[in-house]
Amino acid sequence: MKVSGRILKGVGGLYTVLLEDGRTLACKARGVFRKDGIKPLTGDFVEVDTQAQTIVTIKKRTNFLLRPPIANIDKLFVVAAGVSPSPNLLVIDRLLACACFQKIEPVILFSKSDLSDVADYAAIYRRAGFLSFAFSSVTGEGIDAFLPLFANSVCALTGNSGAGKSSLLNRIAPQLQLETGEISKKLGRGRHTTRSVELFPLFGGFIADTPGFSALELEIGSGITKYNLADYFPDFSPYAAHCRFAGCSHTVEKGCAVLQALADGKIEPTRHASYAAMYEECKAIPDWINKKN
Repeated sequence: MKVSGRILKGVGGLYTVLLEDGRTLACKARGVFRKDGIKPLTGDFVEVDTQAQTIVTIKKRTNFLLRPPIANIDKLFVVAAGVSPSPNLLVIDRLLACACFQKIEPVILFSKSDLSDVADYAAIYRRAGFLSFAFSSVTGEGIDAFLPLFANSVCALTGNSGAGKSSLLNRIAPQLQLETGEISKKLGRGRHTTRSVELFPLFGGFIADTPGFSALELEIGSGITKYNLADYFPDFSPYAAHCRFAGCSHTVEKGCAVLQALADGKIEPTRHASYAAMYEECKAIPDWINKKN
């Protein structure tokens, strides 16, 4: 018997699927997926052969991310610690670009406001047009401001190790009792306490906690190129169309309206610095690889 469902979690080739009747079933995936280079992702809508306990079809995705590996989400909550470890704005901006590319609504959360003043970081992204908040999982300060954004949505929390993703989930949903880790004083980053992406039913939708990562593990999402990168920096859009030359890179050209907006204080310097760094990365990717993807 074939039944529709949604993948809640996948570990070691075994997938927990929430069936349409409310049951969960542990399933394996058909070998043909691996042959075709397709891997089921948490969040995928699937068709399951309940007798064989096998995923036989992966339905068309509305969007997906490779880091974190998750599909069909509405909002991506990028969690960054204000201290221990200090926020890496390039990492944040990469994630935001990937979210915009996949048409996922991004929200930026700066944690540990009880240990450091993170209001300035949050203000950078609010001025850039994003929803951005400062909060503390210890005191609960600031959480009520963004808690309604989780309602009736499929959301994922992502960010560096030790940023406080699991701590936030434990604060807003203590019944989950997720494992959290201390910050390594030697390395200055958190231990990877979350080892796989898992969807938890909450607030009329789902929330996913995801494994932490280091900046070196991040990569530009397939399809983002030097030609379209600026499209995924929405704070550039009011100015990019007014550049003197078509195909402006917005990095060095005379008559670039984006650079003029930067000089006039209309674009955040950290945002443009991230864009310039990502543009150089994209330049190093041969066009034939992008066409293949």
